[in-house]
Amino acid sequence: MPERRRIPSLPDRLTGRLPDRLTALRTPADHGFWRSPVRGVRFTAVLGVVLLAGLTLLFVTGLLSYAAYNPDLDPVNDKTPDKGLLGFYLFAWPTGPHWLYRLTQGLHVTVGIVLVPVLLAKLWSVIPRLFALPPARSVGHALERLSLLLLVGGALFEFLTGLLNIQLDYLFPGSFYTLHFYGAWVFLAGFVAHVALKMPQAVRVLRAGIPRGEPDPLAAPDPLPATLSRRGALALVGAGSLLLLVTSAGRSFDGPLRRLALLTPRGGTEQGPGPNAFQVNKTAAAVRITPADTGERWRLTVRGPAGELRFSRAELLAMEQHSAALPIACVEGWSTSDQLWRGVRLSDLAALAGYPDRPPAVFVESLQRSGSFRKAALRDNQVRDGRSLLALEVNGAPLSPDHGYPARIIVPAAPGVLNTKWVETLTFGEL
Repeated sequence: MPERRRIPSLPDRLTGRLPDRLTALRTPADHGFWRSPVRGVRFTAVLGVVLLAGLTLLFVTGLLSYAAYNPDLDPVNDKTPDKGLLGFYLFAWPTGPHWLYRLTQGLHVTVGIVLVPVLLAKLWSVIPRLFALPPARSVGHALERLSLLLLVGGALFEFLTGLLNIQLDYLFPGSFYTLHFYGAWVFLAGFVAHVALKMPQAVRVLRAGIPRGEPDPLAAPDPLPATLSRRGALALVGAGSLLLLVTSAGRSFDGPLRRLALLTPRGGTEQGPGPNAFQVNKTAAAVRITPADTGERWRLTVRGPAGELRFSRAELLAMEQHSAALPIACVEGWSTSDQLWRGVRLSDLAALAGYPDRPPAVFVESLQRSGSFRKAALRDNQVRDGRSLLALEVNGAPLSPDHGYPARIIVPAAPGVLNTKWVETLTFGEL
């Protein structure tokens, strides 16, 4: 049965006394509705400090992930063309170290997953304040409530869309890139405002606790008997985060750790034997690439000042071959270890196209006829890097159909979607 409270009569309201004869339902707006003995300012402050560090790292690595696509290079790379001033920080994404995107995006996704129990615990700890009435007691209080709305709404939206993207469940309307990008900036506005308003109080509570004689604004006035201490609750949250770490982080590592990554794609199962037995995102069958598309009739078209050149796979294999040990890292956070790729340097193909001295950017087109990133642009610094290849082989064997046969792009430190598979055309020039 719901808990009930007395309704004061008019004389009682004037005097502040509660009558004994009348009762009514308590609502979440009543402070006494919340009776957990765990809630308290210090408990919330500890969770807040953890989120401050974790969410800051999430935002920074998220911005880096967006920059790694080189969205200001060409419209095909940019999934948020109306970003305006929000793209102020964009820079030419480097090619070294070659594991850079594997690190930044792996951290972004892993930290996001690990923070889920902390975020839920933090929201639970402050939920009484979300129902507090009146909604705003002053201008400062109104700003605090507004920042809380942006913070809570933005955080839930970002975590939900991020987790769905990791699981390859695109249930949200529109592009994940667009929604997640703008949602991050809405979240940041609330995050910065909330930290500015609450950080002094959190630091004071963590250092000295609540001053003697002052009530704890988050503690229940009439708590239920304790079944778990606040330290125990923090330990429970930490154990949940540790469990998520163990069952997700391994998608970026080979061996036993990957087999433990049961909660994410590209983890939990072995890829089978052979040189091509490593993780793949889109398969040839999924994008309707057939043997007829990649067979003897396939030709690579290279365009530039020298005109339009066409090469068979045999002719490409007859060119000077180079090797590079590079990983594949995807926006969903999974990655492979370094694989040994072999093929023709992009800079050598640029020289054949008419750029012998300083290779420019290149526009890459795939045999894939539909879907995101079937076309992509690479910067001149990526083309010039000697490890950037039109790969024909991997780990000493021809590419498998799922890994991009007859030829694919492989570039150090680039997001997986820019390592175009089933390449059909390379157009060198300023983009």
